[in-house]
Amino acid sequence: MTAPHYVTVDPLFEEYVNTARPPEQIADGFTWTEGPVWLDGQLFFNDIPNKRMMRWSERTGVQVALGQSEFANGNTLDLNGQMVSCEHGGRRVLRRIDPQDPDAVEVVADSFEGKRLNSPNDVVVRSDGTIWFTDPPYGINSDIEGYPAESEIGGCYVFCATPDGTLHAVATDFDKPNGLAFSPDEKRLYVADSGAIKGASFPGIDYDLPHHIRMFDVDGTVLRNPRVFAVVAPGVPDGFRVDHEGVVWTSALDGIHCLSPDGALIGKIRLPQQTSNICFGGAAGHTMFITSSDKVYRVESTRRDAAHVLKDRERKPA
Repeated sequence: MTAPHYVTVDPLFEEYVNTARPPEQIADGFTWTEGPVWLDGQLFFNDIPNKRMMRWSERTGVQVALGQSEFANGNTLDLNGQMVSCEHGGRRVLRRIDPQDPDAVEVVADSFEGKRLNSPNDVVVRSDGTIWFTDPPYGINSDIEGYPAESEIGGCYVFCATPDGTLHAVATDFDKPNGLAFSPDEKRLYVADSGAIKGASFPGIDYDLPHHIRMFDVDGTVLRNPRVFAVVAPGVPDGFRVDHEGVVWTSALDGIHCLSPDGALIGKIRLPQQTSNICFGGAAGHTMFITSSDKVYRVESTRRDAAHVLKDRERKPA
């Protein structure tokens, strides 16, 4: 099994991470980890098949935060610093008022045009308060990531929920929309299509199907000018983040791929197992936390999440 290490393609990569210090495993013993998010000095993440949300800190180590998470997947923070979470089992997006209380929630979206969503997968919040999320069928395709069911909406959409509660289907032509993130100026939205892998109950990769990140221009709640930003291999892009300089850090079969704002490969954080997602956190916001199969890793960097930088600026008084 490959030991965690780095692969430098462009010398810039060594300015982004300390390649002399290998990725550090901070937690293991799960089934499939996802949805890392830094909140109140702790890392929260999901162990999807075991229907539980975990939390980790340097001081306390790993603990169960939520014992019944309904196969929750992607998490992010809203403008008030509250967790927004995607539930495969509940087939909804919700705001967790207290991430350790299953009843302290507000539903953001659970249906579209009177029909239940498939299984919301990943989510991001824009600085205008809109909540954008993907809705593939991974959670209704098997009992590993959710509850088997037929799709009611008959497709795989990218949605935008406005603060007034209106849900807009902003993209309807994806095979399996997955991770998503905005550029630093929020003028572009990146969305992964992981159609080449069918999910936990259908292992294997069919490279005739999508395994790329698409990019759109954002005009209010309308997406324009779709194009492929980067093809990801081996494996598929799952969750990813965009940093403060527009560099994309995406999951793949062999770890995390670091891509320039033009989509060129800069380097890799090589990990021994398939990687699902990444977030920035820690005291200064420069620590990368990576969910990878049954483990969680951390990497010290010089990067910050573009979303955090923009939201910090939006919160400051004029």
